Amino acid sequence: MPLSEHEQRMLEQMERALYAEDPKFATALEGSGLRTYTRRRVYQAVAGFLVGIALLMAGMVAQQIWVSVVGFLVMLGCAVLAVTGWRKAPKPGEQPAAGAPGAPQARGQGRQRRSMMDRIEQRWQRRRDEQGGQ
Repeated sequence: MPLSEHEQRMLEQMERALYAEDPKFATALEGSGLRTYTRRRVYQAVAGFLVGIALLMAGMVAQQIWVSVVGFLVMLGCAVLAVTGWRKAPKPGEQPAAGAPGAPQARGQGRQRRSMMDRIEQRWQRRRDEQGGQ
């Protein structure tokens, strides 16, 4: 559920106060989101891919087919991890998905949920306005 204007202002004030009191801690918290996690996962997958290439080549040199097969499987698995991690990573300045981290939402479902939430918020505001006027 989105924050009201008052709640957003309060949150911004708290963020500014945190930056003013302890900027080092605030910047440390800033980089610990989903984006950092997915970036680290992609880097690990690339490193694993390189290990897979090394295993593949070592298996070919040592004429051990099973080592080459293991290397290929490691390469394949790491390539899949890198691609899925890259797709899930939010763009700079973009907010992560509202659901669980890494859980992709269908586009239509997200729009439908937002419009439903907008209707509920509008009804709530109307009720508050009607009660406030009486």
